[in-house]
Amino acid sequence: MRPRPTGWPVGSFDSYVDAQAAVDTLSDEEFDVSKVTIVGVDLMEVERVIGRLTWGRVIGGGALSGAWIGIFFGLFISLLGLGGGLLTPLLIGITMGAVFGIIMAVVPYAFSGGRRDFTSQTQIVAGRYDVLCEPDLAPRARDIIARTGLDRGTQAPDTEG
Repeated sequence: MRPRPTGWPVGSFDSYVDAQAAVDTLSDEEFDVSKVTIVGVDLMEVERVIGRLTWGRVIGGGALSGAWIGIFFGLFISLLGLGGGLLTPLLIGITMGAVFGIIMAVVPYAFSGGRRDFTSQTQIVAGRYDVLCEPDLAPRARDIIARTGLDRGTQAPDTEG
């Protein structure tokens, strides 16, 4: 089990790119960035629907991905000198790869029974990204990050006083 992140919040950002930019700024200032952690908060899984899945797309996608693998194997056989030139092993590899690719794509789609007739991409996104820092270095990190202007306003506890 991974330990939970620790440290004081020294910056809060709307995007991971902004949090990275803040840590990069710390690095540019020769800050010990090994004491810094970026934490995604309010995580959610987002599935973006790309399009409709049809038999034609399943077969075409399977053939294309299989053909790429076939190109690899055809070139490999050609380089080993086992196929008598370049063209024959390449064509056989592409053909066999496409056939196997179609089979590997069609079988699961057929068994799905039409329950998922769309393609999508899934990713985990965060509502915000907090930069945490070890308490002894947090005030300096907070001050450096505040100069970037990217921060949403999270402040580390004041250690002075």
